[in-house]
Amino acid sequence: MTIKITLTGDINLMNVKDGSIPFRLIKEELDQSDLVFSNLECCLYQPEYSHSVNNEGFYANPKVAVDALKNGNISVVSLANNVNYGHDAILNSIKELDSAGLMHTGAGETKAQAIKPVIIDRQGIQIGFLARTSVYWNTHHEAQKDSSGVAVIRGHTAYQVPAYKVKTEIPPFNRPGIPPVVVTWADRVYLKELVDQIKEIKKSCDFVVISCHWGLWSEVLEYMTEIAHAVIDAGADVVFGHGPHLSLPVEMYGGKPIFYGLGSFSFHTGHNGRQHGDWVGEMPQIKISKSKIEEISFKLIRHNNLNETYCCDLDQEAETVAYLIAQSAEKNCELRVIDQSIVVTMI
Repeated sequence: MTIKITLTGDINLMNVKDGSIPFRLIKEELDQSDLVFSNLECCLYQPEYSHSVNNEGFYANPKVAVDALKNGNISVVSLANNVNYGHDAILNSIKELDSAGLMHTGAGETKAQAIKPVIIDRQGIQIGFLARTSVYWNTHHEAQKDSSGVAVIRGHTAYQVPAYKVKTEIPPFNRPGIPPVVVTWADRVYLKELVDQIKEIKKSCDFVVISCHWGLWSEVLEYMTEIAHAVIDAGADVVFGHGPHLSLPVEMYGGKPIFYGLGSFSFHTGHNGRQHGDWVGEMPQIKISKSKIEEISFKLIRHNNLNETYCCDLDQEAETVAYLIAQSAEKNCELRVIDQSIVVTMI
């Protein structure tokens, strides 16, 4: 017995007026999944006060957003990201999701609620879903013992003088103007908390999926790999990231996949009302049994001017496909194109 889990990147439903539109071209594909887990990068909230798009606040019409999620067969969402901000907005999102019977993890009225996993039984297979964000505002955003917010895992940054040859592309440190090397790492206290939680969940779950909102542009930073490896060592079966709105490489670590960046899944307008145009995202589809991963593949997806998400014709995506194959090969992951899917070789 196998089940099919589909993962998606960022879903932002700001300014959507009709919930049937965003996923109608991909609905048949999504309906074939037993579970769809997405990063919901908007708040299901309409403030009573006047709100300018020039201010932060990714607010989507709750009824329309719920309709869109249901039309997309999306049953679980992560709320752990940088735009799920503000006590009222977060709690209203949770209320709307709960009322609609849509499951969520990654935000809550307290830290205990924010880090609480979603655990689902599908055909006798117990699947656990967890979410964390390393991209968040430094005030009133992180969930605490007695305050609302999102579930976070802190990352740190240092600027290292390149006294040694740390990267081939950086000239020797004998020239004025040599830039510093950016070094990142995961906060050990936060990482241990997540690792311990996964070990506990794994006692009752056959399969554990971790969602991470992280990253900066196209580089896979050290802290991202540190987190991903640590959670797989703790028992996680799949790690997927999102945040930069770019498609990033795939790594195989300990026989488990790490999708460093799924990019966008439905993202038409963003900060300051700016339209997000020609993006390409990844949509992993993972078949599992009770004891192991049976198959891993993903499709590339885009959206059109009507904000309809659709699966790409890979014959038209040669540059992206070549980039992902080359970059993933450096991370112990062999990708092959079969029909209109990119298949991860199981080693």
